[in-house]
Amino acid sequence: MPKPRVAVVTGASAGVGRATSIAFARHGFDVALIARGEAGLKGVARDVEAVGRRPLVLAADVADPEALDEAANRVEAELGPIDVWVNNAMTTAFAPFWDIGPTDFKRAVEVTFLGQVWGTMAALKRMRPRDRGSIVNVGSALSFVGIPLQSAYCSSKFACRGFFESVRAELLHEGSHVHLSMVHLPAVNTPQFDWCKTALDKHPQPVPPIYQPEVPAKAVLDVALDGRREKIVGTWNKMLVFVDSLFRGVGNHYAATAAWGAQLTDQSVDPDRPANLHHPVDEDRDFGAHGTFDRRAGGVLDPSFLRSFPRTVVLFAQAVRANLSERARSGRSMLDDPPPNTQQP
Repeated sequence: MPKPRVAVVTGASAGVGRATSIAFARHGFDVALIARGEAGLKGVARDVEAVGRRPLVLAADVADPEALDEAANRVEAELGPIDVWVNNAMTTAFAPFWDIGPTDFKRAVEVTFLGQVWGTMAALKRMRPRDRGSIVNVGSALSFVGIPLQSAYCSSKFACRGFFESVRAELLHEGSHVHLSMVHLPAVNTPQFDWCKTALDKHPQPVPPIYQPEVPAKAVLDVALDGRREKIVGTWNKMLVFVDSLFRGVGNHYAATAAWGAQLTDQSVDPDRPANLHHPVDEDRDFGAHGTFDRRAGGVLDPSFLRSFPRTVVLFAQAVRANLSERARSGRSMLDDPPPNTQQP
């Protein structure tokens, strides 16, 4: 009987990491589960066992490179050689940049960006000598277009994309058979909106269209198995990224107009709302994979998104016009080449 394949998932206790862990288990993988919260880890371990695979619970902070390296040692000792490593863990602070303290900003970057760096380092340390394996880094549409209230998260995801490009080029240079891939997520219905730190007085929400975590989880599994370079999940996100790549700045204008209020519900923030930025909040309560937006998580087929689509088109057209006006004020049209440098030496 062939030996089971082994996957490692960071941020496995909830959200996309939880759904991804279950997806790999259903596909026949034993799964090492890395996160901080005890109750969440126990919950996902039960999920993996329920589909007949072996879980390995590893309580670790992805911002700690030594902890991740030790976790990788345990995986290989207890489950076997690592076939797939998924860098998914994230955290953030919802606030205008000027309302985020240095300690909070640094922590968000250490988890969301450096967590991928240390995870990739731990995985490559074991995969490169064997010349096989797959690493999937979870990115975001927000690694292409930044939005307000998410400067810590967006800057981290932009950095993740640059890191991915560089390391992938190095693997290609040496002719390695280790695959490094990236999956860029849309807005997803996960518990992060119930526990990420916020300085705002209204409860945060994902920007529609919202997807259930099983959708990106399937994309992560598919990419890990077929080794493709990257995948953007969600039709709307693909379009936004494509348009912004053609007309730089349109996404910025659109986000400035549409993305501030779209990230806030009408519900006031509970003064006792937990925040997982520095400490886990799923030690005593298992939050599961889904957040509180199940009724709206239909992707582009969500009725609320369809109802708002005409206004979305109008705002997008306004963003294009604003971008054109900005370019005109700079003295050149959108399609012109940059003016030559006429400065005399």
